[in-house]
Amino acid sequence: MRWLRYLGYALGGILVTGCIAFLIAAWIYRDIPAEVLEAKYMSPASKFLNVDGVRIHYRDEGSGPPLILIHANFGSLLSWDDAVESLKHTHRVLRFDMTGHGLTGPDPSGDYSLERTVELTARFVDALQLEHFSIGGTSLGGTVAMHYAAAHPDRVERLILLSPGALEGRSMQRAGRAVPKAADILKYIAPRALAEFMLTSRFGDPAKVNDKLIDQWYDMWMREGQRAAILARLRSYSSADIVKVTAAVRTPTLILWGEANPQAPVEQAEELRQMLSSAPGVTVITYPGIGHMAAEEAGPAIARDIEAWLANPAVAREASVQP
Repeated sequence: MRWLRYLGYALGGILVTGCIAFLIAAWIYRDIPAEVLEAKYMSPASKFLNVDGVRIHYRDEGSGPPLILIHANFGSLLSWDDAVESLKHTHRVLRFDMTGHGLTGPDPSGDYSLERTVELTARFVDALQLEHFSIGGTSLGGTVAMHYAAAHPDRVERLILLSPGALEGRSMQRAGRAVPKAADILKYIAPRALAEFMLTSRFGDPAKVNDKLIDQWYDMWMREGQRAAILARLRSYSSADIVKVTAAVRTPTLILWGEANPQAPVEQAEELRQMLSSAPGVTVITYPGIGHMAAEEAGPAIARDIEAWLANPAVAREASVQP
């Protein structure tokens, strides 16, 4: 029948148009080669270290007692730039890109679980031959730091948690959130507007998000294999038995939290303080008007509070008298 033939032509035209549109979009949003990103974002402090098959990018700056800082999910070690500018005057600051982030890139093993991330952190520390140090992290990085501190109380001197992503309301659990299969389109098409939306929705004051920060996030996402790694991490993530982990932390702890944090409400700071029942002293500092991406939004203020807390000898004395 003639009308069926016309319908077939129409559907075929739509299909061809859709395919062409997809190919154009995939070309526009094509991957950025690793060497291009490295040329743009490496600094004189940048180094690479092969750890269990992963080429980890890290920066080693300053001198003094070692301090390891771990970034949030979707970000990179650059998230700590503003804080490190101050901290490196009193400490040897080490920060690294987690797998699927920054200049480290995908994990050849394909394993992006929290367990694997903590294991790589431990191996990274061992490779640097660090015996005693302080460790901190923001969001996912805070969860990683907390897990590491719980497993290595003999090596971690102090723990810093900036809005760690380990709690979910009063359930005190956070299981991996379901990521729809449709999200796989992001492996091929990832608009810059998505990076802008994620940043502005995580700042207390969206006006503080500038083009430089958006471009930085977006560039790192566009590395080959990076978006697939991010999706794999989201699909595998679980903070594990967070009650057991927090109870195992036996290190003086500083909790920092943005009061305008929509992802992890500031009330969780007190909840976390109570859960750290074995820690010899827990200090809580909150920041009015600051959101979840506090390291980027309030880096200098956070650095001042970290420096003051690390320099306080009373914290060490309090730890030494604990049974």
